[in-house]
Amino acid sequence: MVAKNPGPPTWICPHCNVAQLIADEKIDRYSKVLSITGLAEEYVSVDYHAIGCANPSCKKLTLSCYAYAVTKHFGINGPDRYSKNGPPLAGSRFLPKGSSKPQPSYVPQVLVIDYEEACAIKDLSPKASATLVRRCLQGMIRDFCGITKDTLAKEIRALREAVDGDTAPKGVASETVDAIDHVRSIGNIGAHMEKDINVIVDVDSNEAQMLIELVEMLFDEWYIARHKRNERLQAITALGSQKQEERKQLSLSSPPDVAESGFVTL
Repeated sequence: MVAKNPGPPTWICPHCNVAQLIADEKIDRYSKVLSITGLAEEYVSVDYHAIGCANPSCKKLTLSCYAYAVTKHFGINGPDRYSKNGPPLAGSRFLPKGSSKPQPSYVPQVLVIDYEEACAIKDLSPKASATLVRRCLQGMIRDFCGITKDTLAKEIRALREAVDGDTAPKGVASETVDAIDHVRSIGNIGAHMEKDINVIVDVDSNEAQMLIELVEMLFDEWYIARHKRNERLQAITALGSQKQEERKQLSLSSPPDVAESGFVTL
């Protein structure tokens, strides 16, 4: 049975990153309890959730599907009801794949690829996702900050010195360097084996998501902020040039003053 739902008050399309209100005709949900008997979970519900983007330049579909273990509540004077027992057994968003957000073209493509892959495997392999985040952050230090060393640890040390010496690029703060250093240590879990193989340091999908959100924050605070700042400065420069040209044209079109004409008014 199709269940209409107004959805969340606001929703951000993962295709175009535009926030919008969801109208009834733009959302569809379907939930079905499987009729298979003898399952270990006893009762399993399969749910899908579909939203159509209202942005005229996008209009793309977002589709998610999840399976839940459910408990059956027998109805006495009405139909049976089912309640979910907890988080989904499995499932993901299928359209678009992964949880990555669209990034502007001026963010280097190699960084975006690492970011998108980290998002795509976050639930399947959080440690591998953390390793990709680590590599993405190293690429950002090299590209945005212009620092290249033998290891990420040395690059972070050099970046910290640049921040302390007030020579780091705009938008690079001391707190950011601390966060990147923490990601380096977490990413090492996937990049390098522990000395003692019996010591297993795990990374779960929620922790991997926190690392991904740091990358998204730096995309915004470094690349996007720099681009917007340059656009504003270019607009001011263009405005100044335009006003100078207007003054030049006015001076050429205005009549000569008394001193230039040689005439004196009596």
